[in-house]
Parts: sequence; C-alpha cells; structure tokens
Amino acid sequence: MSATLHAVERPNDADITATGLAALEARLREDLAWLDLPAPAWVPPREIDGQRVLDVAIVGAGMAGLAIAAELRLLGIGNVQAFDTAPAGLEGPWLTHARMLTLRSPKQLAGPALRLPALTFRAWYEAQFGREQWDALYKIPREQWMAYLRWYRSVLDLPVRNDARLALLHPRADGLPELELASTGGAQERVIARHVVLATGREGTGGPALPALAANLPAHLRAHSSDAIDFAALRGKRVGVVGAGASAFDNAACALEAGAARVDLFIRRATLPAINKLTGIGSPGLVHGFADLDDDWKWRFLHYAGQSQTPPPRDSVLRVSRHPNAFFHLSSPLETLGLEGETIILSTPKGRYELDYVTFATGFHTHIDTRPEFAAIAPHVRRWRERYSPPASLPDDELANSPDLDRRFAFQERKAGACPALARIHCFNHAASLSHGKVAGDIPAISDGAQRLARAIASMLFDADRERHYAALEAFDKAELLGDEWTDADAPAPTPSF
Repeated sequence: MSATLHAVERPNDADITATGLAALEARLREDLAWLDLPAPAWVPPREIDGQRVLDVAIVGAGMAGLAIAAELRLLGIGNVQAFDTAPAGLEGPWLTHARMLTLRSPKQLAGPALRLPALTFRAWYEAQFGREQWDALYKIPREQWMAYLRWYRSVLDLPVRNDARLALLHPRADGLPELELASTGGAQERVIARHVVLATGREGTGGPALPALAANLPAHLRAHSSDAIDFAALRGKRVGVVGAGASAFDNAACALEAGAARVDLFIRRATLPAINKLTGIGSPGLVHGFADLDDDWKWRFLHYAGQSQTPPPRDSVLRVSRHPNAFFHLSSPLETLGLEGETIILSTPKGRYELDYVTFATGFHTHIDTRPEFAAIAPHVRRWRERYSPPASLPDDELANSPDLDRRFAFQERKAGACPALARIHCFNHAASLSHGKVAGDIPAISDGAQRLARAIASMLFDADRERHYAALEAFDKAELLGDEWTDADAPAPTPSF
C-alpha cells in the first residue's frame, strides 16, 4: 500500500518579514494544527439554577492571566473567562504604574509563549521589523511588550471581559466559589465557577506597603509607586523618593524628566545592592525543583534572596544619575516625617530635608485580610506562619504572611472542613513564591507556572466528574471492527441448508 504525502510549505523568515503578522499568525495556526491543539472540549457542562457555571474564572488579564487562560484552552477546557478591572489594552502594570523604559528581562526569554515558537515576543517582533532589527534590539521597550500582549490575547482569541472588578469572592454552601463583579457604571453580576485563579500580579493577595510615617502626610502630597501619579504637576517641585529598588529609580527618573526642581532618593542601606542572586542560579532545576524542597530550604532560599535584595537595573540608575539635580542619600532611613504648612519636613540620620512631594517605592505586603474582596475567605486561609517556624536567625514577616498553598496553587484551610471552597481557589501571583517559587508572575518562568497550574486544574475537573466520565466510557459504542475482517478457524462449519 502506498500513500502520497502533500507537504505544507512553511513560511521562511524572509517571508514572515515581508508579510508581517499575517504570515506569523498562519504559522501559529499551522503549529497548533500539527500539535492537534486545542484539544477537543471534554469537561461536562454544569448549571446551577439555570445559570451556566464557569469551569474556570480568572481574576486578572495581565500576562499571568492570559497565559493560564491560553493553556487551559489548549487543554480542552473551554468554558473559561478572565475578568479585569482595566479597560482593554491597559491590563497589568505596563502602561500604568510600570515606568521603566525597557524590560529588565533579557529579550530572548520565551515568556508566556507556552513552548510555541510562533507565540514568542521574538517571533512577533521579527515579523514586523526583521531579523536585523531584532539583532540590534538592546532590550524590550515597555510599550512594545504591552503591544505584544495585546496581540497574544487577540491571536489566541482569549476570553477577557474588561471593566469587571472583583467586589467579593465568597464560598458557597455547595463548596463552589462565587464572584461578585462590578463595573465602573455600577452594574453588578454574580458568577459561579468551579475554579477561580487569582492572577493578580505583584500586588498578589495583599497591597502596597507604606511605612507608618506615611500616614503623617495628606494624600495629595504623597503616593505609592504603584499609584497613578501626575508627573507633570511635579514640575518645579522638590520631590523625595523613598526606596532603592527598580520602581524607586523609575519614579525618580519620571519626576526628573517632567521637570522636577530636584529629586532626593532616601535609601536605608549603606550601598545599593549590586548582585541579583536568584538570576545567578536561574535554571529549569530551580523552576521545577523549588516546589519539592522542604520548608527549611524554601525559606532559606527566599529569605537570602530577599535580604540580599534585587538591584535596580543599571539603566534605571543611570537614567537618574545623569541629572545634576538628583541626589542619592545612602544610610538614610526615615526618622521623622511631617508638615510645616504645605512643606514636607523629612529627617534621616544624615539631615533634614524640605520637600513638596514624596513617593514611597516601598514594595507590597502579603496581608490577604486587608483586601475587602477577600473578606469572606481570608479568615480561613492558612499562612506560612501557621505551619512553619523559621530559625530565629532568619525572621521574615513578608514570608511568614505568605499563603500556604498546596501543590495545585490552591489555598489551604486553617481548620479542616471550615471552608472547602478554598481548594478550588488558586493563587497564581507573587504570593505563591514561597510555596512554588517564582513561576506565577515573572517573565522567565511564567509558561512553566501556567502549564503546572492548568494541568492541576484539568486533573481536578476530571476527578470531580469521574462518575460522568465512567458512564461515558460504558456508553461509548463506536465499533472499530465490523465483524467482516476475519473468520474463526475453529468454528464449526455452517450446516448446509436444503
């Protein structure tokens, strides 16, 4: 027997450059077809009181939310919906409070591509600008990264609803989570889901961390680095920035570039951190092995990385230091902060400073009980401090407040049986770091994290419907053999009829 194979001609790099995204999108469709993806839908539909129950509701449609939505769809879990507070195209931090010029991550990282080469930023970039431009590209401009994520959402036709803010997440009596959603226009909606994924980024299940002294200033004279800031209004002003991380330098640079009269950076440490420790051991071993470490080693790794601190990018520091009206104050923790009229008076061990505005680039906390939308589940969520006591030499309140997640990124109960719905609420954001490693928000391992979580949800959905799947197994009756393919050599000869 012979067969003729008809080759499908694949566009080469020159063709992609010539024809742009259309050719790349054709290549992606071909790749998915050759991999037989997405898988056919297999999750039995479920209704409650006439309302279709979502298989998975995703809170957040930034990079992490899109990646998990995409992987779920590829696995044949089609009844998925992502919700995001922001207008379309403004999801995540990239065009709001992220103020760097370029991404920190190396340009060649695959990011949320889910091991599909045609879905990478590089493929998207080269399709439009060519190989030479890619080779010449230093780092990815922040705005281009957001444009890529918009394309990612579009080309995969991912289900995202914008202007949908989670007002309350609460457990139902039947063990399913229910989401109360609100829009800016005041419309409200209730959605029931079998699983909920909190893809809420760096803020995670907590919020901006502000030092207690910040309360001494009125809101119009201060901001957290994640707030919306009118930098144009800072022209001619004396601006203070508290912190030494990337966001401190990005916010300082924005103030300087907007025409601030001077910017003073107040840094607790005697010197800026210079070595990104976790980058030094980045590998598939870390990505896939961290979750299997025992508690002591998980704590030691993240405590050391946290105490060492991540240095601000060199480009961000140079962006500030090139301004003669930028002043770095090291060994300068805040001692007092107050007002004299509309003038801010800030003091450190190094001196007293008069300012017009202060930005606190002081990171985020992990206290889930400070978020009103989680008020119904927060009392039941077990934290690491309730399951692990670190050595006295390694104290870390941020780590201690991290949620204690199971192997499926799900919250666990403080008291067994008190809130079964927690097993269906998955924490896929920065708060997952101590339990799972840095796989739920950072560009380097976001695909690995999304695939780990999507497969866990697929397993849970199959197990929950095992009786229906078994019934389908029994009912399946499509014959592959029709009975005319063979004869039984030992069967008695048929009796002749007369």
